[in-house]
Order: sequence, then structure tokens, then C-alpha cells
Amino acid sequence: MKRALLVLLPLAALVVASPPAAHGLLVRAVPAPGSAVHGSPAEVTLSFSQALEREFSAAQVLDANGKTVGTTDKRAATGDARLLRVLLPPLAPGSYSVKWRVLSEDGHVTSGGFSFDVEP
Repeated sequence: MKRALLVLLPLAALVVASPPAAHGLLVRAVPAPGSAVHGSPAEVTLSFSQALEREFSAAQVLDANGKTVGTTDKRAATGDARLLRVLLPPLAPGSYSVKWRVLSEDGHVTSGGFSFDVEP
């Protein structure tokens, strides 16, 4: 019995320590989180670790007052199912936040957000 425990305990530790199943996590954004960009970007592009269910995935950009200035443009979808794009009007200098909520093909919902600044 002790010998079996000595073999099973390290295996159990590996199972417990293994990372959770992959979800649609944000791996890259342009503009980058926390960045300052010179001039107004034409869009925000979000790249995720897994393909997304586009109909159930969305992002929005808000100004410093919380007003929505751009939302996911489903027509701007590329051939890459891991990308979301938010087309933007010209933005005034200031702070902006990006909020996203996505459903990945594995059936998991993830959400998050970040901010960036627009400088003249």
C-alpha cells in the first residue's frame, strides 16, 4: 500500500499542478495595453489564443467618460477566427479603455479589458 502511495502521490501532484484547459485568452492587442499612441488609431485589433465564436464575441472602446466610441465590426472579420477588430472614428487625445468578452470554440467565455492613451 505504501509503495502504491509513493507512486500515485507524485502523479496526483502533476495533475493538480497542470494548467487549466486553454480558453480564449487575449495574447496580443494593437494598440498594446497600457501604451500611448501618437495620433488616432484607425482600429483596435485583439488577438486571442483560440478561435472565437464570432456571433457571441464582442469588444468595445470607451472614452474617459465611459461613452462607447467603437464596437466590434463583424463585417471586418479576417480569415483568422482568433481576431476581433473594432473600427474607430478619429479619436481626440485622451485615455481610452477596451472591454472584451469572447466565447472560444472550446465553449468557455472569457472577458477582460485594458486601457491606452492617444497623444497628439
